[in-house]
Amino acid sequence: MPELPEVESVRRQLAPLVEGRTVRAVARDPYPSRRLGDVARAVGGRIGPIVRRGKFLLAPLDGAPPHPSELVLHLGMTGILRVLPADDPSGRPGGPDPHVRVRLELDDGTALVLRDARRFGRVDVVAPGDRSGLPTLAALGPEPLEDAFDPEAFAAALARRGAPVKARLLDQRLVAGVGNIYADEALWRARIHPAARRVGRERALRLHAAVREVLAAAVAREGTTFRDYRLVNGASGRYLTELDAYGRAGLPCRRCGATLRGSTVAQRGTVHCPACQRA
Repeated sequence: MPELPEVESVRRQLAPLVEGRTVRAVARDPYPSRRLGDVARAVGGRIGPIVRRGKFLLAPLDGAPPHPSELVLHLGMTGILRVLPADDPSGRPGGPDPHVRVRLELDDGTALVLRDARRFGRVDVVAPGDRSGLPTLAALGPEPLEDAFDPEAFAAALARRGAPVKARLLDQRLVAGVGNIYADEALWRARIHPAARRVGRERALRLHAAVREVLAAAVAREGTTFRDYRLVNGASGRYLTELDAYGRAGLPCRRCGATLRGSTVAQRGTVHCPACQRA
């Protein structure tokens, strides 16, 4: 699933292509899905500045009623956003590409298209700030690359015994936007076992710094592509070769040389170093 670095990279490419454009028409996959909301309400809306919140993209829609409203996008597990010529048949639901789910035709002759093979992506139009149907978005914790991600508050939360530390990173309420890839990477950098259930202040502060470092580094490389994730221009993320833990089970640890071990934590595939990541 695309995480903060991937979604932020998509936002940066998408914004100059669609901000200020007016939605002229909408088409959606007729396959029933609660994840594709009342997208027809986007028609007539002018797309404002796109912001990222966790793994969501949000943009105001201004104009005649039913606007103002807000466009909500989530890539799910396999979602890809592209901006294509409006006459490109590959960007139409029901066209030659069976995985096209939503198409927003814009006033400059282009179309914003969501392609999503596994149908977990979300596109919706809601009243500005309305999170009543978006509980995950409503409950998001602080943004890890912003000042609101306070190290002492983070350490205090982790000091309380509870679920494994990796599960808490994935929960989104402690910190927004961290998923399986970057949880493994941050825990490896901080030398903390993913299954540890209590993390003292010193280690928590190391983890706080590691989360920020790994996410910033991944954003700089436009995220990590294993299979599905692509940027708006179709390119892959370039962080794959920088990974120290995720996807490297059975390979030597780049820090101590021990063999990295694969396991399951919080029902997610997990990789850690048994020698230098202690519980």
